[in-house]
Amino acid sequence: MRQHRQPAQLRPISFQSDFTKFSTSSVLTHCGDTQVLCTVSIEPSVPKFLKGTGTGWLTAEYRMLPGATPQRHEREVLKLSGRTQEIQRLIGRSLRSTLDFAILGEKTILVDADVLQADAGTRTTAITGGYVALVQAIQRLIDRGELSASPIVRQVAAVSVGLVKGQAFLDLDYPEDVAADVDFNVVMTDN
Repeated sequence: MRQHRQPAQLRPISFQSDFTKFSTSSVLTHCGDTQVLCTVSIEPSVPKFLKGTGTGWLTAEYRMLPGATPQRHEREVLKLSGRTQEIQRLIGRSLRSTLDFAILGEKTILVDADVLQADAGTRTTAITGGYVALVQAIQRLIDRGELSASPIVRQVAAVSVGLVKGQAFLDLDYPEDVAADVDFNVVMTDN
């Protein structure tokens, strides 16, 4: 276990911007062997409960491609698993914590996190990569004159932590994750 990393050492993380062409922004995020494509789209409307309030919204969707793991798994077509729903809520809440929706105005930000390859840490990679894609999308709205100021009021990132045979490990990969007695995700803003 951890042949090349210290217990508190993160896996290498990188961000490849503009990975796709048509969304407002896209970032392919690598965290070790985990790869998550995070895209951000902006709609000029809000859900019914926010109409007329002058404030915006952010929602997130998360999916794992069938070939993202060694054993192919079925696509979630008609009904999302509890795991997928929980991850979507976590990503959405984490990214909403960074925004002042009054500055955004009546726009909806849609963040899609698609796992291309999973070696544990997909939800934490989706949060961190989603934030990078969100920052780029907001800057594009400012550059196009659609926003006069940034609604981003704080930064956010996430990482997993676990106990394996009584020792704490940061940023678990798959072999560490399945061997962990306890593992959890830490999501923190800069404040």
